[in-house]
Amino acid sequence: MPAAESPATEAACALLDALVALGVRHVVVSPGSRSQALALAAADLERQGRVSLHVRLDERSAGFTALGIGRETRVPAVVVCTSGTAVANLLPAALEAHHSGVPLLLLTADRPPELRGVGANQTTAQPGLFAGAARFAVDAETPDGSAGEAARMRSLAARAFVAAAGETVQGVAHVNLPYREPLAGPLPPWFSEGSADSEQALREAQALLPDPPEPVTLASGPRTVVVAGADGGEDAELIARQGGWPLLAEIVSGSRFGRRAVLGYRQALADPQLGGRIERVVVVGHPTLGREVTALLARSDIDIVALRATDEPLDLSGATRSAAAVAVAAGEQDREWLGAWMRWSREHAADLETPAPDIHGLASTDPKARLGAVRAEMDAVRTPLDREQLVAGVWRATWPHDRLVFGSSRLVRVADDVLAGKKVPVHANRGLAGIDGTIATGLGIALASQHEGSPGVTRVLLGDLAFLHDVGSLLLPESEERPRVQVIVGNDGGGTIFDGLEVAQTASAEAMSRVQYTPQAADLSALAIAYGWGHVRVTTRSELDQALTAAVAGPQIIEAPLGR
Repeated sequence: MPAAESPATEAACALLDALVALGVRHVVVSPGSRSQALALAAADLERQGRVSLHVRLDERSAGFTALGIGRETRVPAVVVCTSGTAVANLLPAALEAHHSGVPLLLLTADRPPELRGVGANQTTAQPGLFAGAARFAVDAETPDGSAGEAARMRSLAARAFVAAAGETVQGVAHVNLPYREPLAGPLPPWFSEGSADSEQALREAQALLPDPPEPVTLASGPRTVVVAGADGGEDAELIARQGGWPLLAEIVSGSRFGRRAVLGYRQALADPQLGGRIERVVVVGHPTLGREVTALLARSDIDIVALRATDEPLDLSGATRSAAAVAVAAGEQDREWLGAWMRWSREHAADLETPAPDIHGLASTDPKARLGAVRAEMDAVRTPLDREQLVAGVWRATWPHDRLVFGSSRLVRVADDVLAGKKVPVHANRGLAGIDGTIATGLGIALASQHEGSPGVTRVLLGDLAFLHDVGSLLLPESEERPRVQVIVGNDGGGTIFDGLEVAQTASAEAMSRVQYTPQAADLSALAIAYGWGHVRVTTRSELDQALTAAVAGPQIIEAPLGR
């Protein structure tokens, strides 16, 4: 007997076909029964070569994988999941996407209205579950095969895609999709043959796009600094270059490059001749790493202009001007102002380089001179790793075709303190600065950046607790291509980031250990074996350099033990 036709399948195919026509190239699926129409349609899109499909057992990992893809491509990846707690597990990724301005499109399957609120299995109040985190949220109609249903699904796809992808602000679109049985049926021929007419979705999306915003023009006069936070990117460096202004770029910004990047910028903000003379701040991205910057942005006596990239404007001062774009007016640049900051930067650059080998000593015929040179070289090779050497080694090994992801661990603050400027693509989940989903985000970035054979390695630098919090994301399907990714774990036994917070001055040693440090002694090598990842343990700078520069064929954990 032939399978019965399924309105759920017809509607799911129309929705996904339109999203692909609009630009979606990645679909992340977590298996489930109520979502089977969407999942099977996604599998056929993979067969057609129209999307890359990624299957994740855990919806939380699926959400952060899609977040990483959206971070890298600035095009929303689609997440498909079933009903109930599956949907709730997407909330952490949705919150991060909202606060970071990252495009993310969630398709959550649901029970039809008649099964809600009556105790039906795997049913809860899914509409509105993401509340203020979603720029667009719709509880769609339940497919019944009525006339015009496919057209309505394409219209819904256009509205959801434009809301997530945005023009100046990106974020989360949530489409809740109630389905009645039969939950799946034969795929419609127009879909499996790839012959759909997608002009409707394209026309509607084009009509929904807003006009480009007018930029705020900045005069060159006031003593100005450009502050670059997470996701500041090349825009921050460009504004600083056009204005001739100092660039105070967090390491997670991707903006720490060029001749105007200031090293030791946080200490400079406390200097009365530098920080004390600032008259205007231009903010690009989301600054979160230093209290000195937070204090600067809370001042009401200076002009602060913040480029808006999320639905939540940055306004710590209560008088910050929000701008969708800025332009720098022509005018004479204040060379004395920039020069003072550049002199500070040169004087506060950290020296993390190992001295060059003593070539003359190594070639000397004097046994004492040669022995001393050999001893010095061996000491350099055997230098034990500390946090500064760890972040410097990772930074040194990473180039523009690579990707670097910082976790919200102690290491990112060390990196912000000591690393010099370099133009490399940097990512970090600093919207809410949580530790959850860091591995999954890095995997999503790797999948997107290495799509269609692009070169490079994605490196994820994080602490042991952030690693263990997301260890389930190491589980990758055997049928999928394994990305080139190195997860570098600074393993100090847990929680030393709290050493630098006020709690360390007030809590007892016993209480600190019990509820703040969260000490752990997990065997990372055993975890790597269990999940099929490579593992290498490094304790010296030489071993780190070898691990980072060796050929990377697949996912790998590099464990660096660190002292407390």
